[in-house]
Amino acid sequence: MPTILIIGASRGLGLEFVRQYAAEGWRVLATVRNIAQGRAVSEAGAEVYICDIADLASVQRLAADLAQTGLDIVLHSAGIYGERQQFGAVDPDEFLRVMRIDALAPLKVAEALADRLCGARIFAAVSSNMGSVSDNTSGGSYAYRAAKAALNMVIKGLAVDLAPRGILTVALSPGWVRTDMGGPDAPLEPPEAVAGMRKVLAGLTPETSGCLMHYDGRRLDW
Repeated sequence: MPTILIIGASRGLGLEFVRQYAAEGWRVLATVRNIAQGRAVSEAGAEVYICDIADLASVQRLAADLAQTGLDIVLHSAGIYGERQQFGAVDPDEFLRVMRIDALAPLKVAEALADRLCGARIFAAVSSNMGSVSDNTSGGSYAYRAAKAALNMVIKGLAVDLAPRGILTVALSPGWVRTDMGGPDAPLEPPEAVAGMRKVLAGLTPETSGCLMHYDGRRLDW
């Protein structure tokens, strides 16, 4: 039975990933920040682990808990948008908090869990086309854009460093999705976005490893 670990599964895209992979017969392991968030994830078909990615010791404890577990895919879905990031009002501490959670945490998760990858050997992270420099035509959202651009570079670096182990990496762009972060005006529902990203993962090759891939299968420009 293939096994996937989903980091950040309490709601939105992470929870939808749990539902879809569990429905396909995968063994699904999933993390939440606290036990109160775990019920919906468990009911969706996952084995629940507690991990706060903002706490590097918590990430190490997760790695220790999974020391004897082989993982086909590690999917990092956790992230934040942040506040106070329009020009003229950027808060330095908030900027760094977004960078730490959205860019540094996935790197530390990869470092902690790369040795657990077997089978499909994929490390993926949910990014955003807002992290594409060439796609930025509206400005603003400085912390979120910078963090997602940094995440894309992390994924590219991991593709190079982990290639000798046969591990593929990808940054996934889900599109504008109707979640707590995306808001009610987003055109996409989570099931459609997640189904598309699952197809991207299933079709990942060494040629597309390290790329930013849209949910519809398109490779996005940096």
